[in-house]
Amino acid sequence: MTIRHLKIFITVADCGKMRKAAELLYISQPSVSQVIQELESHYGVKLFERLSQKIYLTESGKKLLLHARHVVDSFESMDLDMKNFGEHLRLRLGGSVSVGTCLFDALISRTQKEMPGIKIKVFINNTSFIEEMILKSQLDVGIVEGVVKSNDIIRIPIAKDELVMIVGRSDPLYDKKSIALEELVGHSLISREDGSTDRNQYERLLQERNIELEQNWCSTNTEAIKKAVVAGRGVAIISKMLITQEVIEEKVKILNIDNIKVERDIQLIFHKNKFLSQSLQKFLTVCQEKPNEPY
Repeated sequence: MTIRHLKIFITVADCGKMRKAAELLYISQPSVSQVIQELESHYGVKLFERLSQKIYLTESGKKLLLHARHVVDSFESMDLDMKNFGEHLRLRLGGSVSVGTCLFDALISRTQKEMPGIKIKVFINNTSFIEEMILKSQLDVGIVEGVVKSNDIIRIPIAKDELVMIVGRSDPLYDKKSIALEELVGHSLISREDGSTDRNQYERLLQERNIELEQNWCSTNTEAIKKAVVAGRGVAIISKMLITQEVIEEKVKILNIDNIKVERDIQLIFHKNKFLSQSLQKFLTVCQEKPNEPY
């Protein structure tokens, strides 16, 4: 069993068809079939079920895929690290929307200062998407705020973030110094998409208190959410980091609700089996140098 076996197996698993995998790998379909047979013989398990001209991973196949992705990724990272030995360093960095918007520019500048010449590829999406990319070895490391579900991911808290509820100037709640949670009942909620950390924490609190809001707006775009609030379309739950300027300009107001404070960790995440290359180790150090200060 070789790295080549695992690379072919991963491609077949991702494609769902041996013919398609063969095309992507520029090898013959019989060669792909032979590799899968050799893997199944080596481990004494069946990796795929073949149904209606399509193949599906068995439970054994899913288990091998989880390990295979990280074995191949670790091998490639090691290979690159040894060949370059400090030159042409690379880092695949993922971040949730709030972190990517507010923290990445300064953090990347610090990293490039520590490691001149490093090439950083950045991916911004919601927390669940970044977590999935980490699990598939499509990212080296992520920085997200909030809930990460997989036990295969290591989490290192590096800072705090606060979720707040905001309203625009035309909203009746804007001029109130504080409100009871019940005063939100019936208000229109402008929310993030499913999978966003914002919807997982503050909205869970509202559900626990039986506070029902009408979800009339749903957007993946933070700027669209802020503009809707400014226009008086409803209330929104958002990271405090994202609305600093709007609060200063008094376009929106952070509601003081029964002295409720919803905080969450901003955390570094990476797979427990991740090979910690030279560039990744230095990046982890940079991120933890001033854990309680903004980047």
